[in-house]
Amino acid sequence: MVKKGSVFIFAIVFFLAVSGAAIAADSLSIFWAEWDPATYLQELVLDFEQETGVKVTVETTPWGDFQTKTFREFAAKGDSWDIVVGDSQWLGAGATQGHYVDLTDWFIKNGVDKSMAPATVVGYAEYPKGSKKYWAVPLEGDANGWAYRKDWFEDAKEMAAFKKKYGYDLAVPKTWGQLKDMAEFFHRPSENRYGVAIYTQKDYDAITMGVQNVVFAWGADLGDPNTYRVNGVLNTQGGIKALEFYKELYQFTPPDWGNVFFQGNNQAITEGLAAMSMNYFAFFPALINPSVNKYAKGTGFFANPSGPGGRYASLGGQGASIISYSKKQDLAYKFLEWFIRDDVQQKWAALGGYTCNANVLKSKAFLEDTPYNQAFYETMFMVKDFWAVPEYAELLEVGQRNWHQYVVGGRGTAKQAMDSIANDWEKIFRKKGRLK
Repeated sequence: MVKKGSVFIFAIVFFLAVSGAAIAADSLSIFWAEWDPATYLQELVLDFEQETGVKVTVETTPWGDFQTKTFREFAAKGDSWDIVVGDSQWLGAGATQGHYVDLTDWFIKNGVDKSMAPATVVGYAEYPKGSKKYWAVPLEGDANGWAYRKDWFEDAKEMAAFKKKYGYDLAVPKTWGQLKDMAEFFHRPSENRYGVAIYTQKDYDAITMGVQNVVFAWGADLGDPNTYRVNGVLNTQGGIKALEFYKELYQFTPPDWGNVFFQGNNQAITEGLAAMSMNYFAFFPALINPSVNKYAKGTGFFANPSGPGGRYASLGGQGASIISYSKKQDLAYKFLEWFIRDDVQQKWAALGGYTCNANVLKSKAFLEDTPYNQAFYETMFMVKDFWAVPEYAELLEVGQRNWHQYVVGGRGTAKQAMDSIANDWEKIFRKKGRLK
C-alpha cells in the first residue's frame, strides 16, 4: 500500500521533471565565434523570446577554436547546439557530410532567395554553386573594404602636391591603379607615415582574402566551379599580373608587416600609420569610436576599386544553418522564419549586425546610419568567395603558403607561385574525384 505522502511527493517530482523538460524544449542554442556581432545577436534574440517564449542562447568560442570545436561536435553527431553560424567555406562539408539540414524547400517557400542580396545567397547559402540547393540563411554579411585617412586626403597641400605629381585629383580611388598611386604618394617612412596596410598573415585565410580581391579584379578566377579545372583559369596573364600588383602594394606597408591580419590593419589606422587599410567591414565599428580611434573624425571608408577585369571583393561573413543532429529543428525553423522578416533585419542592422536583406541594404536609414554602410551596400553586390568544397582547408593551405612565399618572402616569380597553386589544387581535385 502506497502512503498518500509518497504519492504527493511523487506527483511533485513528476511535475518538476515534466516542467523542466518543457522549459528545455522551449529553448534554442546558437553557436558562433566570439566577436561583437555575436553580442549583437544575443541582444536581438531577446525580441524573439519576448514574442514566442522561446529562450535563445548564443554560445561563443574564440575564432582560433571555432572551426575545430564545431567539427569535433559534428563528428560526434552531438546536439549541443541547434544552429551554427558557420563560415561560408563550411558549406561543402556541412552539406555533403550530413551536418546541415537541407533548407532548399523552406528557403524558396519563404522567399529567402529573393529577399537577400543575390551574391550573399550564393556565398552563404548555396552548395554546390549554381545548384539552387540551400543550406544556410545569410546572417552576417561581410567582405573586404577600406578605411582611409580622410583628413590626409582632404588636406589642401596634399591635394595640390598629388595633383602636380599624378595629374588627377586626390580622392577615393576608383581603380586599383589609383590606389597604388595614393599608397606611393603617402608612403613616407621618414615621417612614420606609410601608404597602405594589406593582409599578409600566413595563418588560416588572411593573405588569400587579400590576394583574391585583385585576382578577381584582373579577370582571373580560382578555377572553373563546374569542371574544377584550375590551370588556365587562375594562372592566366591577368592572375599573374594581379599577384605582381599585390606584391607592389606590399612595398608601401609599415615595417614588419609580413604577417598581419585584421587586428594589425585596424591598428594601422588607430595608430596613425597608414593612409589606407584593407579590412573586413565587421571590424570598422571600432574605427568610428573616438575612445578606440583618436583619428575617428578623420577616418573615412570606401569599397574596393575596379580592376581591368571588373570590381570584386573577397567574401567574409557567415550563414545560419540548422544542425542535423539537433532535436529542436522545428524551433530552429521557427527562429529562422522570424529572423528573415524585414523588421527583424532592420533591427539587426540597427544593433550593428551586417544584414544581407536587399531592401534594408538599400534603405536610406541603413545607408546613412554609419560612415561605412554605403560602401558595405556596394560591396554586398560584388562579393566572390573561396572554394566552399569539403577539402577547402587543403586548398587554402596551398594558396596561403605559395602566396605568402612570393609576396612577403620574395621567393620565385608570380607565375611560379600561380602555377604551383594551380597544379597542386588540380592534384587535390583529382584525388577527390572532382577533376577527371
